[in-house]
Amino acid sequence: MVEQSVFRGTIDFLGKLGIYDVILPFLLVFTIVFAILEKTKIFGMEEIEGKKYPRKNLDAMVAFVIAFFVIASSKLVELITQVSSQVVILLLLSILFLMLVGSFHKETQEGFFLSGGWNVTFMVIMFVGIIAIFLNAIKTEEEQSWLSFIMDFISTKWNTDWVASLILIGVIIGFMAYVMGGSGPKKEKKTE
Repeated sequence: MVEQSVFRGTIDFLGKLGIYDVILPFLLVFTIVFAILEKTKIFGMEEIEGKKYPRKNLDAMVAFVIAFFVIASSKLVELITQVSSQVVILLLLSILFLMLVGSFHKETQEGFFLSGGWNVTFMVIMFVGIIAIFLNAIKTEEEQSWLSFIMDFISTKWNTDWVASLILIGVIIGFMAYVMGGSGPKKEKKTE
């Protein structure tokens, strides 16, 4: 039998205290909601000594209440935990990919970033990855993930006419969006 380390015991103790299923999800939701409210200034601005500031007290109170509502639901906390752990893996994969690609590029003062079509392609891949993570985390009443439900549904209905029609319409819309959103110079409207 392998002896458990002191650090593993500390992590287990923090888990029993509720750090991972109460405190950290609360802090995450509070911080994200507060940041969005501060950025969007939904509750308006207040003037103090001639300067305008966002209403931090209202932003903080709304973020606090929303964060409490979230941790009150164990299903939401489980969803946040599962999604955030998988998004971290996606982030780690993207960093490893950039390290590999960056090893073949010249070092510059600004560092290395994907540019042009690679940047857009990588963002689309990350977006699809995040959607897949969310669909995998959300469960139906039969405890089947939405992602597996959708994949099962498509695989059993693949040869029907309406699925083929939907795929064809999707391809046509995608092609039209690609053609219409060309990267040519945009025309400016003349004002008279």
